[in-house]
Amino acid sequence: MTDPYRTLGTGYATRRRPDPRVAAIIEQALGGARSVVNVGAGTGSYEPADRTVTAVEPSPVMIAQRPPGSAPVVQAVAEHLPFADGSFDAALAILTVHHWTDPARGLAELRRVSRRQVVLTWDHAVMSRFWLVTDYLPEIAEAEQDLPDCGFIGRELGRVRVAELPVPHDCTDGFLAAYWNRPHAYLDPAVRASISTLARLDPARVAEATSRLSADLASGRWQERHGRPDSAGTADVGYRLVSSH
Repeated sequence: MTDPYRTLGTGYATRRRPDPRVAAIIEQALGGARSVVNVGAGTGSYEPADRTVTAVEPSPVMIAQRPPGSAPVVQAVAEHLPFADGSFDAALAILTVHHWTDPARGLAELRRVSRRQVVLTWDHAVMSRFWLVTDYLPEIAEAEQDLPDCGFIGRELGRVRVAELPVPHDCTDGFLAAYWNRPHAYLDPAVRASISTLARLDPARVAEATSRLSADLASGRWQERHGRPDSAGTADVGYRLVSSH
């Protein structure tokens, strides 16, 4: 299997640091689970420290960036989890289902090995209204049309609760819309390299879009449309926590 993170994963542990406010929401969704399998674990973001955690990650690049003392990791894919039925109280999948080759199979595996599932994903309709998409890179919405949405995940997991996950203005986890009020961040190639959606787009189109963004920030056009950069607060930019019951 080709490892996409051989190029996408460089510097991931630095730019994609877990945000404690997001972590608190995920912890609450895990409820009383004492044993957790983190599928598509990457560098270990949002793995709870006060529970028994087993990580599953297919990419050697990501595994190598897991910090010392992090949970033990098994190199495997979501579609073929090497665990017996009901091995864990809960399964965690953080911004990873869209990377799976067979999301239905992967979600079925989550149900097989755990009694509760918690999946962080996003609402494509809401994300498509994010200013980076509407004003600069509509290709993002086009690329997401066939990705598994909250409805798909809910149908595969059974009875679920879908909750909005507000993104803080100073979010430390650099996922796609984390910089909703820090537009200058998208001008940084290192920031873009740690966002798989941007890293996979045509580099020429991304360069053209960020050039326009830079010009709009310099002229004040972005501010006229979207307000003052670095304003405090939270925003709903589409992220959703899907948890089974």
